[in-house]
Amino acid sequence: MSGFLQGLKSVDFYRKLKRDLQQELTEASVSGAALSIIAAVIMIGLVAAELTAYLTVQSESRVVLDHFESSSDDTLQVNFNFTFPHLKCDYASVDATNFMGTHDAGLAARVSKIRLDKNGNLVGRHDDNKKELRHTTDEVHDGPETSIALTTDNFEASHHKYAIMIVNFYAPWCHWCQRLAPVWEKSAATIAQKFPGDERIILAKVDCTHQSSEALCIKYRIDAFPTILVFRKDDKGDSQHESYHGERSVPAITQWAEHFMSQLNNEVPKSRTVDANKDGVVDSHNGVGCMVSGLLHVQRAPGMLKVQAVSDSHEFNWETMDVSHTVNHLSFGPFLSETAWMVLPPHIAASVGSLDDRSFTSDQHVPTTHEHYVKVVRHEVTPPSSWKVAQITSYGYVVHSNNIQKAGEVPTVRINYDILPIIVQFHEKKQAFYHFVTNLCAIVGGVFTVAGIIASLMDKSINLMRKKQELGKLG
Repeated sequence: MSGFLQGLKSVDFYRKLKRDLQQELTEASVSGAALSIIAAVIMIGLVAAELTAYLTVQSESRVVLDHFESSSDDTLQVNFNFTFPHLKCDYASVDATNFMGTHDAGLAARVSKIRLDKNGNLVGRHDDNKKELRHTTDEVHDGPETSIALTTDNFEASHHKYAIMIVNFYAPWCHWCQRLAPVWEKSAATIAQKFPGDERIILAKVDCTHQSSEALCIKYRIDAFPTILVFRKDDKGDSQHESYHGERSVPAITQWAEHFMSQLNNEVPKSRTVDANKDGVVDSHNGVGCMVSGLLHVQRAPGMLKVQAVSDSHEFNWETMDVSHTVNHLSFGPFLSETAWMVLPPHIAASVGSLDDRSFTSDQHVPTTHEHYVKVVRHEVTPPSSWKVAQITSYGYVVHSNNIQKAGEVPTVRINYDILPIIVQFHEKKQAFYHFVTNLCAIVGGVFTVAGIIASLMDKSINLMRKKQELGKLG
């Protein structure tokens, strides 16, 4: 056994000086002590830095080609919320097309509209008419014109003369205005017969193309013909004027006008939202702007989301149509949870809603189309396993916006999107433990070796100086 131990000692890499010889064979110095302290401080600093790097979770990214595992993956959800201060909900239409020109490319859609007043405050929910608006086509009015013609000069005087003034803003070239004209005159005559001598209500009309009344139509932002507004004698500067969107027939218009007389007589509650015939369809309501929001499921192909004024019973003046808007929110893919927002890296979270809270304004009386070009990229973020959070999938995008001002151009808001077939993957990158241990050994051994080399050079320099001093060569 003793022989084995002696053989084992022969391979000792770290032979030590005998204790009784240490004092004779080694010598301590002040410079060596100072260098040892410096080396120790450096070792401690480097070890602390290496430990911090080991404990820090870093991310690594890579780009892979996207592919669809099933046909259900061939669609993507688009979430949007836009505010239009000057586009009425009655006309605001949302349409989706793809690169093949297919309309209604939104395979499933859920769109809601909320009417806004001139200050941008919410007025009420808007429900589109589910049935086609009826127009009387065979009405003839042979008698004198009963509705009064208003201009800029006599409008205010008439406004404050009558308790209720219902005004038809029209353009002679408008097809729908031409069809409404005899209905409007006969409705005015019917109201005058039902309330003879009663000057509390009057039906009037304004020709928006005539020089004497152009300023009126600009003031009240009349860009759809015909537009029928209600003016009350007690209106203030910030009053909202409800507009008529009911059936264009003499019975419907007269019944609607009689409802205002009932309000004056306190027979029905005063309200700016009127369902005169109580059929569940609102005949008139107020609101000059619209908040359009919803979601669409579209094909994963280049396409376009388009918002513009559309109506099957109005003609539009595109010169004054204003589609200025604020993008409250635009994103792609499912809505992210609160946890997902906290886990996403800041630069990815910012790209998820790159257009959010940005406003775009049209020049007055210049038809302006707003185009937004969007490049959509899918991101997959895999949090550290210790967080116990599932992989997060988000869709970020970069956007370039541009205004188009061209005579004859229909003012539109277009979101041109291109869903790129790539995935940017982010995952945890943590240093292996054996790398950490190896680096620690390298730090300790390296600093110790370098300090030893420096100590050796210092000793040799000091000895050389001493010898020169003994020989008197230092001067």
